[in-house]
Amino acid sequence: MRPLTTIALALVMLSAVVLAGQAGQTDLNSRGQVRVSPRVTVTGTVDGCDITIEHGSPYKRGRVIWGGLRPWNEWWMPGADEATSIKTSTPLRIGSLSVPAGEHTIYTLPSDQVFLLIINNQTGQFHTTYNDSRDLGRTPMTLKMLTEPVEQLTFRIDGRPEGGGLLSLSWDDREYSVSISRDTAR
Repeated sequence: MRPLTTIALALVMLSAVVLAGQAGQTDLNSRGQVRVSPRVTVTGTVDGCDITIEHGSPYKRGRVIWGGLRPWNEWWMPGADEATSIKTSTPLRIGSLSVPAGEHTIYTLPSDQVFLLIINNQTGQFHTTYNDSRDLGRTPMTLKMLTEPVEQLTFRIDGRPEGGGLLSLSWDDREYSVSISRDTAR
């Protein structure tokens, strides 16, 4: 890392500590580090199934995300700090995957051709840890190019009145989505 980049990063981290201290609290991640990306909880209901996604939500901050910060063809946990979790109250069908009720972790495999959503059964780890032997499975997501960039990594759970819904991940100039529905086969 170049000296100026290191100094700039140190100033950003110090600013976060000072601002958090002025607010009367310091938000630390599970490793005791100051949290730069806020922790976000997204909830939704699809076909009577309650779904919760909890993740660290990093900002774009002028960076090239897809193919840059997020290299192609390398696994990635979408978020920051503690692993991104998905909890379901009933079995759920996510794309081609049958996902049992309970808590799981979300990973992805970004590619310029196919973007895969990975549901993993390991929970509680830091976002830089990935054990592919614990994968429940992988399913492709659909790409939609956005006209306006999304500054902060965002998950959405959208139910449809006619049944089923979409799980989507948006950041920078892209939105990736996959169909979701209650899994009645389980």
